[in-house]
Amino acid sequence: MKIESKQPLNSARGRQIIERQKEIEQEIVDMLVETQSPFSLGHVKDVIFYEEDQDDMMKVVAMFDRGGDASELSNILELVTDAWNYFPHEAIGGISPAEKLLEHNI
Repeated sequence: MKIESKQPLNSARGRQIIERQKEIEQEIVDMLVETQSPFSLGHVKDVIFYEEDQDDMMKVVAMFDRGGDASELSNILELVTDAWNYFPHEAIGGISPAEKLLEHNI
């Protein structure tokens, strides 16, 4: 399923959010290939969109984890945190936390 933001992002900041989402998507695809993960970008976005509990973020981390060193885990955590903040969540109306912040800063 393709999940798109419901929030019109016409401002310069809004366009930056969209661009960052695209960058994160590519980074995720690259990391999935690098870690030889059986998961896809769609799997990552679905877990984030349909989050149910505190452990869901760790489910995304597990999609990339192949038992590498601390540096690799750090890179994975940074990427997953970015995805969590820039991808839509059903719980906040189908928008991302970054977009939610934008609503309050306009």
